[in-house]
Amino acid sequence: MENEIVSKNFIEQIIEKDIEEGHCETIRTRFPPEPNGYLHIGHAKSILLNYGLAQKYNGKFNMRFDDTNPTKERSEFVESIKADIKWLGADWEDRLFFASDYFDQMYEAAVKLIKKGKAYVSDLSAEEIREYRGTLTEPGKEDPSAGRSVEENLSLFEDMKAGKFEDGSKVLRARIDMSSSNINLRDPVIYRVAHMTHHRTGDKWCIYPMYDFAHPIEDAIEGITHSICTLEFEDHRPLYDWVLMELGYKDTPDGTPKQIEFAKLYLTNVVTGKRYIKRLVEDGIVDGWDDPRLVSIAALRRRGFTPESIKKFVELCGISKANSSVDYAMLEYCIREDLKMKRPRTMAVLDPVKVVIDNYPEDQVEYLEVVNNLENEALGSRKVPFTKEIFIEREDFMEEPPKKYFRMFPGNEVRLMNAYFVKCESFVKDENGKVTEIHCTYDPASKGGNSPDGRKVKGTIHWVSAKYAKKAEVRLYENIVDEELGVYNEDGSLNLNPNSLTVLTDCYVEPDLADAKAYDSFQFVRQGFFCVDAKDSTKEHPVFNRIVSLKSSYKLPTNN
Repeated sequence: MENEIVSKNFIEQIIEKDIEEGHCETIRTRFPPEPNGYLHIGHAKSILLNYGLAQKYNGKFNMRFDDTNPTKERSEFVESIKADIKWLGADWEDRLFFASDYFDQMYEAAVKLIKKGKAYVSDLSAEEIREYRGTLTEPGKEDPSAGRSVEENLSLFEDMKAGKFEDGSKVLRARIDMSSSNINLRDPVIYRVAHMTHHRTGDKWCIYPMYDFAHPIEDAIEGITHSICTLEFEDHRPLYDWVLMELGYKDTPDGTPKQIEFAKLYLTNVVTGKRYIKRLVEDGIVDGWDDPRLVSIAALRRRGFTPESIKKFVELCGISKANSSVDYAMLEYCIREDLKMKRPRTMAVLDPVKVVIDNYPEDQVEYLEVVNNLENEALGSRKVPFTKEIFIEREDFMEEPPKKYFRMFPGNEVRLMNAYFVKCESFVKDENGKVTEIHCTYDPASKGGNSPDGRKVKGTIHWVSAKYAKKAEVRLYENIVDEELGVYNEDGSLNLNPNSLTVLTDCYVEPDLADAKAYDSFQFVRQGFFCVDAKDSTKEHPVFNRIVSLKSSYKLPTNN
């Protein structure tokens, strides 16, 4: 029993204590993104954590858009976020909500605070409010408007709602404690005037609630028991509890809804900031929020990551109170581990040079039986066409090889994977000295890759039929920022890697890959794992994204 307790993370321990003490019966969690951009890998941790807790305790998981700031919010972002969460496997069933669903209740809540003498309308500008608020070492000063009567505040707040004031000219502040050591409790702004069209409510409102006021009310209305958020909201928790207690949703900070903070997921050398990604999109450096060089969930999906690999990654990162960074190589480790047993291993030639097998019959085609994955028999086998002319990788031939080079060179015999032994006899160059064609002879008795006389060859190379292979585009990705120099320049701009994308247009893949659909993934022998691009690939012009190379220096940490 003791070991079982140790294995639980601190959030699970809090939830179980709350159940035991009768603070809640049914656990309800939520994921509350602001629809002002695409979700990234860090959000995946929060989604899977909230959904996982609801599942573990037979509870409910709500999906809620925190759309209280119409300046940057768009329906496009709402739809992308919903698609990402479904893809990750978190199911909100029929519980899809929007903060804007509750604008009427939030307005009434603000009126209730005014009537209790717990909120007032202020004439101070944003700059003056900052000035009056004080610092970490100096207490705040009383707002000159704080002495207004309840009647005057009600009237002014009604006028704010009716659109009688310009943006920024009036705010509603909560009356808490200007001398509090916690700056968040120094009469925070809870409503602002903003004449903006909202993506759902249109022009119904010209005042909007602030996040710190809206969020606890949303949680309370939906019956959320545990409001799980990241560490930067820890200092906001007293305000969260103050709002809920003043409005009568709970009696003590120990009651529910209860805010719990955990450490964010930081990946080294990646760009997650929305304003940076927005600039990359607008400047045409990437082809959208789902460009495979980014770590938005949509980008990872397009690149070929799987929900299972991201879940594994989140599990390895763990849940804690301490901020830490994780190497991107760990995410790559997770996708390799997920795909290596699941996906077929196919042959693709990315930098082709033609090989002519001089003694092979001119019009003959043989369909060779090839096992799809040597480590997973369940994936079966396929037929691959073999012909007189094939393509191999240019790097698999050398005119003058160094020692210990066992691939193709004049006079050397190699094995063509799953096919025959071939011996290089000669080659042809163009006027620039580039090899354009290699001539070989084959041993018909070595079909399947072994010779009856028992002779051994040291080199095995992959190939595709020149006649039947499908021409394809292959995109090789590296980090969009220069890891050597760091993500950011001194002026705050991104330190971009000029080699983050290499496009190879003259590649050849096995003919069966012409039928591959968006997001289908494969291991290309010796090249890495690749995925059919969901945006640009067509049957006539297949496009494959490299998800990850085959080898990694990453070692999974061991617990001693």
